[in-house]
Amino acid sequence: MAILKAKDIAKMSDKEINDKMKDLKTELIKANIKGKTSGSKSNVREIKRTIAKMLTIKKLNKIKGAKK
Repeated sequence: MAILKAKDIAKMSDKEINDKMKDLKTELIKANIKGKTSGSKSNVREIKRTIAKMLTIKKLNKIKGAKK
């Protein structure tokens, strides 16, 4: 899966963000297993960062929605 930028995530709806996060979490599990067997953890850090961006933007959208 491609690493998403914050501006692309901000354009998504909550349902789309949840679906992408679900996919990223399964990809993270696969990357962790691959890293343990081969010794390299190339994508793990990028996947974690993308998940963190998604959670941050989701929380900001929730705060904006509560203020309106």
